[in-house]
Amino acid sequence: MSSSLCGKLPCQPATHGCQVGNVPLGGKSPVVVQAMTNTDTADATATAHQCAELARAGSELVRVTVNTPEAAAAVPEIRARLERMNCSVPLIGDFHYNGHRLLAEHPECAQALAKYRINPGNVGFGKKKDAQFAAMIELACRHEKPVRIGVNWGSLDHSVLARLMDENRRRHVPKENSEIMREAMIASALESALQAEALGLPGKHIILSCKVSNAPDLIAIYRELAARSRYALHVGLTEAGMGSRGIVASTAALAVLLHQGIGDTIRVSLTPEPGGARTEEVIVAQEILQSLNLRAFTPQVVACPGCGRTASTFFQELAKAVQTHLRDRMPEWKNRYPGVEHMRVAVMGCVVNGPGESKHANIGISLPGTGEAPSAPVYEDGEKTVTLKGESIVTEFLHIIEQYVARKFAKKVA
Repeated sequence: MSSSLCGKLPCQPATHGCQVGNVPLGGKSPVVVQAMTNTDTADATATAHQCAELARAGSELVRVTVNTPEAAAAVPEIRARLERMNCSVPLIGDFHYNGHRLLAEHPECAQALAKYRINPGNVGFGKKKDAQFAAMIELACRHEKPVRIGVNWGSLDHSVLARLMDENRRRHVPKENSEIMREAMIASALESALQAEALGLPGKHIILSCKVSNAPDLIAIYRELAARSRYALHVGLTEAGMGSRGIVASTAALAVLLHQGIGDTIRVSLTPEPGGARTEEVIVAQEILQSLNLRAFTPQVVACPGCGRTASTFFQELAKAVQTHLRDRMPEWKNRYPGVEHMRVAVMGCVVNGPGESKHANIGISLPGTGEAPSAPVYEDGEKTVTLKGESIVTEFLHIIEQYVARKFAKKVA
């Protein structure tokens, strides 16, 4: 994805795209949603199950931790289990500290993964750093795998930071430490990418990321990174947090960057609620992209927030039922009814905006508000088609939606 809307900095287009398994990435390809498992990768059954669950929710790439010999040995089995489940989602190996050794000692793992993630801040230390980084890049070249060079401010390469801090102290007017920190992250990513290219990894097989947990810093870093490179970029706010905090912070950061054409893959790094679904991060990422009209994943439900005119909670219950139904039906619909992901459904609570908003949607229903007649007109493509009454409105409206989808989005037979 590329654009020239990066504020004062000219945004550079990413290099020609590459394939991560069966998923095109970078260049003019759509922004890709990815997620990460939180199972013990050595448990092949649990990890494969969660990978499939994330893929069904819409994650187009799934990253797994590869931190032990047992985890590395399990990766080929995870891949095999996914294939038996008819799930082709590409797997990304997340390596820290010992990736050079795990990839070398487990070639089946190296081959089963579609991409490697390398953190230049902990790939090695001192004299071992360059050799261990080179070993991983050489393995990526041998297996023809793309690499994400992922810098994180919680594990930043201290040698790069120390060098830039020393240079800053010698300036006549030193910069703020926060600015040096941002520059160190960008330098670590770009210098590592150039080193990887010198070792033979094609530039189109390099993806960069520079993750922080503060939205303004993330925006500043990625604007600069996009202006100074042509590598594909993976964007995400690291350690975003739990619940509304994590969702809002991630949306605030990613929406700005994506609107400016910055980002080729994204992840929303939410902390799940206790017992909560890991798939929430996938849904939020999809919603961000769809809200910006960059991708379409599932029909969108337009629903009013409610006010003194909406005396009951019925419109809320109907909106939730419709939204759940649409998402549950998408795995089947996306194959049978191309284009249905662009559909808009309105569920409105009173006469003020109800009919008008319903007419703007593909299909909509305007429920009665306080003092209104107990009837709910349904609109399809701007025309009123039926009026629903009684206690079966939810069931009837979902049935009308099913009929509309089958009629409107059925595949054309040549």
